[in-house]
Amino acid sequence: MKNELRITDIKGSFELRNGVQMPYLGLGTYLSDNDQEVVDAVKSALQLGYRHIDTAAAYKNEEGVGKGIRESGVDRNDIFLVSKVWNDDQGYEETLKAFDASLERLGVDYLDLYLIHWPVKGKYKDTWRALEHLYAQKKIKAIGVSNFLKHHLEDVMSDCKVVPMVNQMEFHPHLVQQELIDFCVDNGIQYESWSPFMQGKVFKLDICSDLAEKYNKSVAQIILRYNLQKGVVAIPKSVHAKRIASNADIFDFELSNEDIAFLDGLETGERTGPDPDNFNF
Repeated sequence: MKNELRITDIKGSFELRNGVQMPYLGLGTYLSDNDQEVVDAVKSALQLGYRHIDTAAAYKNEEGVGKGIRESGVDRNDIFLVSKVWNDDQGYEETLKAFDASLERLGVDYLDLYLIHWPVKGKYKDTWRALEHLYAQKKIKAIGVSNFLKHHLEDVMSDCKVVPMVNQMEFHPHLVQQELIDFCVDNGIQYESWSPFMQGKVFKLDICSDLAEKYNKSVAQIILRYNLQKGVVAIPKSVHAKRIASNADIFDFELSNEDIAFLDGLETGERTGPDPDNFNF
């Protein structure tokens, strides 16, 4: 299944394989402190119209995210809430316990999406079975993975009951991984980005500055628009209300096919985070 790319506004979404609507722009909360910082960030995003909030057990801010949701005044059922099971908690029974702990910290009774954070060798398939169980119990609306390369996905898909619905990967002009994107599209797996700004390095690329001037937009807005036009869900992290608002101001322009191809051509294979095949957490 390939999404028809209808990019409309901040509440727009891509449809997952099971029909669930996943908002294509969300708020990431990595490195957001579990105090008023993340509470205010979540509240600001939701009040600005965001409906997708991404956290993880490893971020240690699920309590703050949950508080921000409750204080926002936005109905929980209108929010697409995501968390992830951390490496130390992988395995079948361990994942079930970790999921319950995340729900308790968040103060909710279900998640819209639950992801395996990293493909821990020897454990991620048992972890996936746990996610399938939780999905069958209707405790999660969609299940997926993060940082899974093609061979990890093929391994899971070789004997799974439910094919992963989402793959959240490091994605930016220096790490496009088009073959992986194509594999995901061909198998109905929604691609999602983390670190779309290359941990700030993207702001130093001359071509991005040139495009920002061409479209009269910020570099961040160019990159986020690039994500969406590639069919990639984006979850930029910020704790500043003005930046959160600016990141959502990407629906009044469109990058040309030539400019998207040019950004694709900046691929170098450079990672700002760990290599999924060689990480040691």
